[in-house]
Amino acid sequence: MTPAADELLRRGLSELSLSPTLVDPLARYLRLMERWNRAYNLTAVRDFEDMVRLHLLDSLAVLPWVRGPRIADIGTGPGLPGIPLALACPDWQLVLLDSGGKKARFLRQAVMELGIANVVVVQDRVENYRPDGGFDTVISRAFAATTTFTRLAGHLCAPTGRLLAMKGRDADDDSEALPDGWRVVATHSLRVPGLEAVRHLVEITKD
Repeated sequence: MTPAADELLRRGLSELSLSPTLVDPLARYLRLMERWNRAYNLTAVRDFEDMVRLHLLDSLAVLPWVRGPRIADIGTGPGLPGIPLALACPDWQLVLLDSGGKKARFLRQAVMELGIANVVVVQDRVENYRPDGGFDTVISRAFAATTTFTRLAGHLCAPTGRLLAMKGRDADDDSEALPDGWRVVATHSLRVPGLEAVRHLVEITKD
């Protein structure tokens, strides 16, 4: 982490009303991601300041709408938003799901090195994953179109659970395109510290 990235992270956590004690584990996570990225190409974002904005603070900006304690992060890639959420909310239990072997290996290493006790890494395709119980929140970040995400991951929701689709400028929130039995209940505008680009969070529940 560069000094500028460290300061950006501290300011961003303050703006999001999150504890400054998160700086150290989040910085360690970014350094680990950067090291593995050289060989595994986990993310196209390489600059530490951009990683703070586009990965860490973007992930943490959704916290007001995430309901625990059981969370599933679908197509998590290098652990986004799952690892930042797990570090911020140690009382939650998170499953990080990705079908990629390299990403799953990185995630297991990150969980071990960072000592994250509330995360389970699952390497599987979302449509094949059948956990014992449903999740309170099923979230995705740049995984698929909202309609596809709902169709593939809807079975993971508990009866009162919700799907959260993290989106950019295009909210992609057409309720009429969703599978039967699902509806968009809200589309939230996200304020990501240090980032001027538009972000949206689409909240979907069962009818």
